[in-house]
Amino acid sequence: MKSAAQFAVCISNKGYAASLEVRKIYRLIPDKAGAKRGLVRVVDEMGEDYLFPEEYFVSLRPIELAQAVSNWS
Repeated sequence: MKSAAQFAVCISNKGYAASLEVRKIYRLIPDKAGAKRGLVRVVDEMGEDYLFPEEYFVSLRPIELAQAVSNWS
């Protein structure tokens, strides 16, 4: 069974202005190795996934989306 997508709001983009937008919601990608180093993996403005400092984001509670939206990629 697929796990629910997780999202976070960017609250800082210091040093990453070209990759992150403050107040934008980003999809999180699980990364255990990154988490151990205080980093989160997100899909950035270029559509690529990268590790960023976790303090730059506030995680959102899981939300349910309509089937059509949750299957869109």
